[in-house]
Amino acid sequence: MRTHPLQRLSADEIRAARALFDDNGLVSAATRFALLGLEEPDKLAVLGHRDGDPVDRRVRAVLLDLETGAARTVIASLTRGAVDSVETIDPVTDGQPAILLEELITVDEIVKADAGWRAAMARRGITDADLDLVRPCPLAAGNFGIPSERGRRVLHVLSFRQNRPEDHAWAHPIDGVVAYVDLIEKKVIELIDDVVLPIPEEEANHDDPAYTGPPRTTLRPIEITQPEGPSFTVDGDVVSWENWTFRVGFDPREGLVLHQLGWRDGDRVRPVIYRASLAEMVVPYADPSPVRFWQAYFDAGEYLLGQQVNSLELGCDCLGEIHYFDAVLADGDGAPREVSNAICLHEEDYGVLWKHTDIFTESAETRRQRRLVISFFVTVGNYDYGFYWYLYLDGTIQLEVKATGVVSTSSYRPDSSYASEVAPGLGAPYHQHLYCVRLDMMVDGLDNAVDELEVQPLPIGPANPNGNAFTRRTTRLRTEAEASRAADPLAGRTWQISSSDATNRLGRPVAYELRPEGKPMLLADPASATANRAAFATKSLWVTRYDPAERYPAGDLINQHPGGAGLPQYVAADRAIEDQDIVVWHTFGAVHFPRPEDWPVMPVEYSGFTLRPVGFFDRNPTLDVPATTSAHCGHEGHGDHHHG
Repeated sequence: MRTHPLQRLSADEIRAARALFDDNGLVSAATRFALLGLEEPDKLAVLGHRDGDPVDRRVRAVLLDLETGAARTVIASLTRGAVDSVETIDPVTDGQPAILLEELITVDEIVKADAGWRAAMARRGITDADLDLVRPCPLAAGNFGIPSERGRRVLHVLSFRQNRPEDHAWAHPIDGVVAYVDLIEKKVIELIDDVVLPIPEEEANHDDPAYTGPPRTTLRPIEITQPEGPSFTVDGDVVSWENWTFRVGFDPREGLVLHQLGWRDGDRVRPVIYRASLAEMVVPYADPSPVRFWQAYFDAGEYLLGQQVNSLELGCDCLGEIHYFDAVLADGDGAPREVSNAICLHEEDYGVLWKHTDIFTESAETRRQRRLVISFFVTVGNYDYGFYWYLYLDGTIQLEVKATGVVSTSSYRPDSSYASEVAPGLGAPYHQHLYCVRLDMMVDGLDNAVDELEVQPLPIGPANPNGNAFTRRTTRLRTEAEASRAADPLAGRTWQISSSDATNRLGRPVAYELRPEGKPMLLADPASATANRAAFATKSLWVTRYDPAERYPAGDLINQHPGGAGLPQYVAADRAIEDQDIVVWHTFGAVHFPRPEDWPVMPVEYSGFTLRPVGFFDRNPTLDVPATTSAHCGHEGHGDHHHG
């Protein structure tokens, strides 16, 4: 079978990797695979690959010894049956491997065996006989310079109570107490037993008809049908739809990856993005109390988004003619684990594409927009996130993140300035959801440049006597330092990524424009540990010179990392980025002040950005979209589009 350098790892390859590590003495009974994924070849090697060329299939693994805490990063070739490198991880300076699922399970036993923790529960009216209904919730500890945690593999543990096994525990936080757990020594190393607060009693079981009330009977079915099948084709990992073509990847850390996204123009494919992924996200909380000041979760680097992927269900998560991709991931033992229906691919109508009724010719033309949707959903603790890439007929690209699930809860204190009351006595701390995408741009070639565009009102003067004039200011970003930028919606600030070589018929560089939402960036103090570790979230835009080793905006091992890694290190050299092979990093997201309407399960909150062609085409590229022939044309309802 022919293999592409970016082809997703198969179950057989994962088994072969485990066997190779065994043969080289890298695995003991205590070894766990915190990560095992494809080591992607250098970009130039991939671009030079031709069908049938030999491929060196390599993997990267992070190995953790659960008895000693020792960790290593290993790169090995499955093709050559060789270990290429082994690097020891220093937990003090390098951080820790990502959190393992089995560690989350182990925490329950550790805290319930601790006399101090049980005494803290007793102070809150929970006896040993009640502990079966207490749910310790292990969470990433971060790195706040706590002396007892230095060099140790640690989780912080909040607790919640159930009234019975089917009761959702998030409604009953046992506030005022947190246990710091050493996962290697399997013990509580520090217990913060602060103020005793009442445990909220009201249940909030969103899956219980007794709580929700009877389901509505007024909603009539909506059926999405494509009698002739979908317009896309799938060949292995390669998807073609209208003029778009791309390769589907899936990474255990980032989840869905789009490779080699391009637009077919006649007999050639014009590249737009070489690689696009959600490279990191951070969820920092605002509660400064001794129990919660450390809450700032890096869901990709600490928990591995890809490993938390859901199996999607037809009619629930996706509507219409669906193609699903399964994901094959390595579990903690290095064995393959298949997640069915991990990625959903489908088309959806998106209202009017263009329309004009001409007063002179009496021509009346309407075309409908549609988009291709490539999506996946993850569950990380209490929150659920859907990541939806959209490709449009007119060359537009979007990413939309759908945040839902259950808000993090606390006991509500009326004197608190850092939480909302979402139910009687139940608080939900203020927080942010900040996402960072890595866009390895390739707009009509390897060498690109970035300009910052802003609106520029002009004062009344000789050239503008009536004060109606305005123009646009363009600033070329020439170095990495110049390209660390904040969004400014009032200035209409956007960033244009253009080809250094290709021009359109008007003689101007072909380009794509990044349009940010322009919401607040990281609100933690710049001198804080959170800002040091999540520096990527302090800016909306970063641009770096391409380096295959620079993959993650907060660094390779963010779990318990002391900070300063990732983008701050990448841009420290202040390399030239004009007419270079560049990577664009974009941070976006939302500030969440929870509402009562966000309880007990949160309606989706949307965040995202748009990439729009600017001079990439010589004219409207959708003039050849045919008119709708449906019998319903001319009898449309009120709805303009539907969302999958």
